[in-house]
Amino acid sequence: MSKALILEEPRVLRVESREVPEPGRGEIRVRIAHGGICGSDLHYFLHGGFGKVRMQSQMVLGHEICGIVEAVGEGVDPARVGQKVAVNPSLPCGVCDECRAGAERFCTDMRFMGSAMRNPPIEGGFRDHVICTEAQGVPFEGAALEEAALAEPLAVCLHAVAQAGDLTGNRVLITGFGPIGALCLLAARHAGAAEIVVTDVADVPLELARKLGADKAINTMQPGALDAETEGRGQIDVSLECSAHPAAIADVIAATKPRGTVVQVGMLGSETTAPLTHVVTKELGYRGTFRFDVEFAQAVALIASRAIDVRPLISGHYTLEEADAAFEVAQDRSRSMKVLFDL
Repeated sequence: MSKALILEEPRVLRVESREVPEPGRGEIRVRIAHGGICGSDLHYFLHGGFGKVRMQSQMVLGHEICGIVEAVGEGVDPARVGQKVAVNPSLPCGVCDECRAGAERFCTDMRFMGSAMRNPPIEGGFRDHVICTEAQGVPFEGAALEEAALAEPLAVCLHAVAQAGDLTGNRVLITGFGPIGALCLLAARHAGAAEIVVTDVADVPLELARKLGADKAINTMQPGALDAETEGRGQIDVSLECSAHPAAIADVIAATKPRGTVVQVGMLGSETTAPLTHVVTKELGYRGTFRFDVEFAQAVALIASRAIDVRPLISGHYTLEEADAAFEVAQDRSRSMKVLFDL
């Protein structure tokens, strides 16, 4: 038998037993080993969704997953059995205009694991077994499989950093130091950033920022905390805004130099206000960033080689039966950065 963690409604979880699924042609069955709790999982757990997306029936959450290939379907090399993989949760259709243009992240018929954008929802990876296409199982050659669970959020951050262009020698500001902010720091440093300034409203994540190599870690609850970076018309070349909080958005617009770049990484759950006059008068490039495409495979390789070391971000391990405790800890930024389920 196989187990799955079911979210019946906000804050109501249960573990369900199921038959072990069989892969079809071109598919593999992955025995999931680890799954990370993402911010979107927390939104589903707490509120039943985010923005305009709402769960309309029970669902399995989880899209940051890795495991071992346990069985293969027709047409798949049997040698893949036993292979460690990170599972790409995106399954684009491959035929719409966006897919044919090479922008699969905008697929008009996307099937994304652990998402309620469809009804019924696409099941996520907080379960013992996942069936996916052969291509979605990206081989992982690292020493510790649990690290591969961070491939998906790292891919998001690699794509975000790519939106900013060449970071070589740049001063970079990162606002909001949750898991995405932390991975953006690692991705920006890997991309050649010369100096990285991190801001948050809590001291514990800022302590981790310093350990991960931030040149400055600033608590913006302190009056005038960002004065040095906003002096004149701004001292920052590139800002990665990871919080989606209106105050942080105002901070990055003030701190970024004329003709600098702001990348909005944090997902805006509702309408917000921003000092757009300064976007105009400083000719800022203000860009969005959404999911990833080729960056998933890049993230898997970078984690496997530890060219980007994600180990300091892993802060807790729980079983599916301990799901309530896992989601409680994942909400507490004083105790956690990335909480994993061990399946």
